[in-house]
Formats: sequence, structure tokens, C-alpha cells
Amino acid sequence: MIILKEAFNLVISRLINSINNLTNFSLQYKNLPTLGLTHFQPAQPTTVGKRACLWLQDLLLDLKEIEHFLENLRFRGVKGTTGTQASFMELFETDQKKVTSLDINVSNKMGFNKVFSITGQTYTRKIDSMALKVLAGIAESAHKFATDMRLLQGLKEVEEPFEKNQIGSSAMAYKRNPMKCERICSLARYVITNAINGNLTHSIQWFERTLDDSANRRIVIAESFLAIDSILLILNSVTKNIVINERIIRNHLEMELPFMATENIIMEAVKKGENRQEIHSIIRELSLEAGRKVKEGLKNTLIDDLARHNKIPLTREEILKLLKPELFVGRAKEQVETFINDEVTPKIEKYKHLIKDIDELKV
Repeated sequence: MIILKEAFNLVISRLINSINNLTNFSLQYKNLPTLGLTHFQPAQPTTVGKRACLWLQDLLLDLKEIEHFLENLRFRGVKGTTGTQASFMELFETDQKKVTSLDINVSNKMGFNKVFSITGQTYTRKIDSMALKVLAGIAESAHKFATDMRLLQGLKEVEEPFEKNQIGSSAMAYKRNPMKCERICSLARYVITNAINGNLTHSIQWFERTLDDSANRRIVIAESFLAIDSILLILNSVTKNIVINERIIRNHLEMELPFMATENIIMEAVKKGENRQEIHSIIRELSLEAGRKVKEGLKNTLIDDLARHNKIPLTREEILKLLKPELFVGRAKEQVETFINDEVTPKIEKYKHLIKDIDELKV
């Protein structure tokens, strides 16, 4: 129990650094529009900072899970070989108050203000499975972040930091592979699959105890914490220096934005007296043709096509005014500010003494 407590306190010190990094990143890019992606297909724009808040929120939930676990963690106390305290009753000549006092005092001495009222020979191994579940949750969040980063790096929009003497690929000298994020995903899968081991170990503990948990848990719990420690060290290294390629982000957005603005164009045309159904039909045909060109690697000509059409009562300049990316991101900026002010900042303040620059990455 003491080791679990100390280990989770170390995890908090690692986790809060990545939370702080992503907080700074989210605020820095809260206004930068980027193409939203659902099903990894172009969708309504969001902002780079808002997307980062999705990663940040997962890590914040993990931090709260650790806090909940630690707040409810109890010490086994002194219960004897099957948990009945029979030997202590004999020692204190059946004085139950002394037995209870010993139980509480030993627990307090070990740093716990709560003690299990009921145990077998050991504390319930459900505690171990709960601990592994919390670690698996952190691994899930880190894997999600790292996977998104790998996909964005493939699009050349966002990149993990590249060390000065780092080799991107042993075969292709020009490449910059997302090696750190790949390491996060690899280790995260290990921790996630380890979690079920805790469930199985707890479920087959017979009566007051069996010993088939011992060798197993000494490996599984220790290695899961070691893996999470490595994951969080790498995560800190990546989140501290995420590289943003704004021109690429803008190019991708400009390529897709004309299609997303068609509803706005229809409404403006209707305001000028045109028939909605007729305008919708024209824009649909022009959009399909422009989409075909884009898929063939050609330039998106939809704006020019619309401006030239004699039935569309809008000039090219009027259409372009409807295509400002800022008009399509809704409350992304305000959502970032509210989320960070209300939910993230209090946690950063609570653990600010743990925020520090971590030495050069060695895992």
C-alpha cells in the first residue's frame, strides 16, 4: 500500500508537467483555425488549441482518477493471519479497544488515515486491479494523443520535436519519423493489456488468500508503473516542443473550406432574391465537379466557378468574405479559455511545485 501511494505521487509529478505543457500550447494556438477531422475525413473547422484541449481533458481526467484512488486508499492495518485479529486479542487479553487502537495507530504511523475494517490475510487484491486500471487510463490518453500526432505528422501539419542529431530513418535520410510518439503507443499498449492481469488475479484469490498472486503482482504492478513513467517522460518531451506548420494547416483548410461554405453562399444568394432550390442545384453540380478536380490533384476551382456563373448573384470578393476560417470555428477560442480557467488552472496551481524542466530524455 505504501509503495502504491508513493508510486502514484511520482506519476502525478510526471503527469502535471505534460498537463502544463498542453495548457500553454492550447492557449498559444486557441485562435489558429485548422481543418476538423471526423472519421479522418475533412469536417467543420476547429482550432489547433481546441483540439489540444481534447488531449488535455483526457489527462486531467486521469489526474482526477489518481486523486480519487489516493483519497480512498486504505491501509490493511494489523489483522493477523486470516484477518480476524485473533492473535492480537490474545496478546491484549481480549481488550478490543486496544486491538482497535493498535490497528489505527499502526496505519497512521504508515501515513494512512484510513484502515480496512475487513481483510483476509492480505488486503483485497481488487486494490491492485483498481491501480492498474488507473495506469491503463493514463496509457489510453497518451496513446490517443500520440496517435493523433502521428496522423498529423503524416499530413505535415504538426510534428513532434526532432532532436539535433536524431536520425529520422535508417534507410531514408530525408524522413522524420514520429519515433517518440511511436514509443508512447508501444508502451501504452503494454500497460493497457497489463490491466486485465489485475482483474484475473483478484478474481481467483480463494477465500482468505492463495499465493498465486505473489510472483505475478510483483512483476505486473512494478512494470506497469515503470512503463507509465517512461510514457510520461516521453509525453513531456513531445508536448513541451510541438512543432506547428501553419502554412500547411492553412493550405489544407483553404482546399476544403469552399465546400463547407456552400450553405452560407446559398443563404446569401437567397437574400438577394434567388430561388433556394435552383441555387442549391447549381452549387451541388459545381461542387461535385470541383471535388473531382481536387481528387485528380488539380486546384480547387469552386470559388471561381461560382463567381463566373450567371445565376449566382455574388462577386468573387463577396464569396471570399464568406470563406474566412474564423467564421467557421464557433466558440472554440472561448471554450479553450473557459475549460483552462475553470478546470485546468486549479490543478496546475495545486501541483505547481512539481512543475519543472525534466532532464534530457533517456527512454
